[in-house]
Amino acid sequence: MSGRAQLMWDDAVTGYDFGDSHPMDPVRLALTMGLVRAFGLDRAVDVVAAKPAGESTLRLVHRSDYVAAVRAASADPAHADQNYGLGTVDDPAFAGMHEVSSLIAGQSVGAAEAVWRGRTGHAVNFSGGLHHAMPGSASGFCIYNDPALAIARLLELGAERVAYVDVDVHHGDGVQAAFWEDPRVLTVSLHEHPRTLFPQTGWPEETGAGAGEGGAVNVALPAGTGDAGWLRAFHAVVPELLADFRPQVLVTQHGADTHFEDPLAHLAVSLDAQRAVMAACHDLAHEYADEGRWVALGGGGYAVVDVVPRSWTHLVGIAAHAPVDPESVIPSSWRDEVYARTRQLGPARMTDGRTPSWKPWDEGYDPADRLDQAVLASRRAAFPLRGLLT
Repeated sequence: MSGRAQLMWDDAVTGYDFGDSHPMDPVRLALTMGLVRAFGLDRAVDVVAAKPAGESTLRLVHRSDYVAAVRAASADPAHADQNYGLGTVDDPAFAGMHEVSSLIAGQSVGAAEAVWRGRTGHAVNFSGGLHHAMPGSASGFCIYNDPALAIARLLELGAERVAYVDVDVHHGDGVQAAFWEDPRVLTVSLHEHPRTLFPQTGWPEETGAGAGEGGAVNVALPAGTGDAGWLRAFHAVVPELLADFRPQVLVTQHGADTHFEDPLAHLAVSLDAQRAVMAACHDLAHEYADEGRWVALGGGGYAVVDVVPRSWTHLVGIAAHAPVDPESVIPSSWRDEVYARTRQLGPARMTDGRTPSWKPWDEGYDPADRLDQAVLASRRAAFPLRGLLT
């Protein structure tokens, strides 16, 4: 196993562009890579550009008619077929959409292959994490479901246990759907409650079916949940599940839209808590996955200057075993880049000034507390199916 992490990057991923008025601004990717370089993290990792996912790889998850529809919309955006979720407000069609979407998918698949084959212990694709795409349709700004494709490729290569942990503010519905009946994959999603946020799925009672019953775990968090509750929920659910499942590979999705500045959701999590969960995922990979195998992906995040670049730069640093000190002053060269690209002033430090802490679940819970009710609902629904105590 190589000692250096891989960072999957191709400048062309910034072509994933739904247009000027769309919240998923590709500048967030360019600014993240700029900040990675400003801190010298590109010298602490192997920067690798994988090939786009080909037809046979895409069909590990997506239907052939859907791939054909994406190709057609990519060539002629004005005639995108909305029956496949293309050409909609959420997923406008644009020229070259298939090519750049398959490129992003290829980076996640390449990350999975590198980790499985021992070329690296950790691989990061912050352009990925597009977890809403379904086998036969686009959804929620996502054309191809790169996390599901990465997991499917691991299974194709012989993996028998893959754990997927999703901490995006939105439910990881597409990944859950892809492996709903597959006992080889454990999906865990912590997200804002479906009553108050897209995609209105991810209820605790969604636990998988058939041979995969108990393989889906959902923690639906109350709107307004902040650092202490978010971290409490994560540590009350994820470590115990991973200790029981013992995945050969841990795949994690780190959407930055849990942040209190994010314009599309209603959690109140700080950058410092996001960093704490990234560090926890890294530690859990080393503790429970074979040889620490970890694939870390990006995801949502629509505070594209203040939050996303800092969050995912922390992710790269943690994966590289070269973590960025939260008190670090951000290089002026990057802030100049921010202003040149966006005419906004960039943040000055790699922290929101918080010191995250939480009360461990094993110290007891409050049945009247909404956060504790959410955690307990998840544990009661899923844990007994896995032979675990609630």
